[in-house]
Amino acid sequence: MNSLTEIAIFVKVVELSSFTAAAEALEMSQPVVSKAVTRLEEKLGARLLNRTTRRLSLTEAGAELYGRSVRALAEIEDAQLEVARFQTEPRGTLRVSAPTSFSILHLGPVLQAFTSRFPGVSVEMHLDDRQIDLIEEGYDVAIRIARLQDSNLVARRLAPCEQVLCASPDYLAKRGTPERPEDLLAHSCIVYSLLATPREWRFTDAAGETHVVPISVAIVSNNGLLNRSAAVAGAGIVLLPTFYIGDELRSGALVAVLTEFKPTELAIYAVYPERRNLTPKVRAFVDFLAATFAEPPWGR
Repeated sequence: MNSLTEIAIFVKVVELSSFTAAAEALEMSQPVVSKAVTRLEEKLGARLLNRTTRRLSLTEAGAELYGRSVRALAEIEDAQLEVARFQTEPRGTLRVSAPTSFSILHLGPVLQAFTSRFPGVSVEMHLDDRQIDLIEEGYDVAIRIARLQDSNLVARRLAPCEQVLCASPDYLAKRGTPERPEDLLAHSCIVYSLLATPREWRFTDAAGETHVVPISVAIVSNNGLLNRSAAVAGAGIVLLPTFYIGDELRSGALVAVLTEFKPTELAIYAVYPERRNLTPKVRAFVDFLAATFAEPPWGR
């Protein structure tokens, strides 16, 4: 029996002024309760209770311990209730790692709806296009846009992420429209540097044949928004997910090319360390994103 348990027994004895009543309340035998108080006195080297056949009374040391212990046990009970609340309702700080451009374009506008629905949760966003180690860096959840490899993390698919090869009408008027992936060698290409193979683009044709083509790089950057702006300005052909360029494709500011050749298909995922003991704040956030992006606005 540890000291905290012995202190709790001692407090109950004082509250009920009886070893027997304390034993009944704690569902213990009377000898066990008596021995627990005796052990506590021995550990502290002080008598805590004056015992007579008629009544129990606190010694000066016992009164000091009782007063402090009542407050400490109340704090412990409050702490246990708080921890239980963390496991039953969404609350606390939610640390999220997410890609920079996707967050600016699509996460930022919906965060207010999430925090309004779950006012007990505050969201701490960390924007970075690299794939961080969630556990090592202390994040609750990450948003990833990729073809996920096997890992120990749990991944929930939130939305498809189609990639499109496109260019501005002015660029195509000046340089011509490519008809096959191999034609890209004769074009200026705008490249996202964080791809696995940024200077090679991979396509699949209608027959299922894969085309891997080296490209001529005009601009390379680690940010899709910059690449989109460069493409709209006529700097070259760019390969981007539709969440960047949905509006530009609809308005005609960018025109899709090589549409019969499909780039590698990606998806948008929420990734978190484990399904078991998933906290309510993470579950609420992932469910919210899944519902929000069930019909992606960039695909309309």
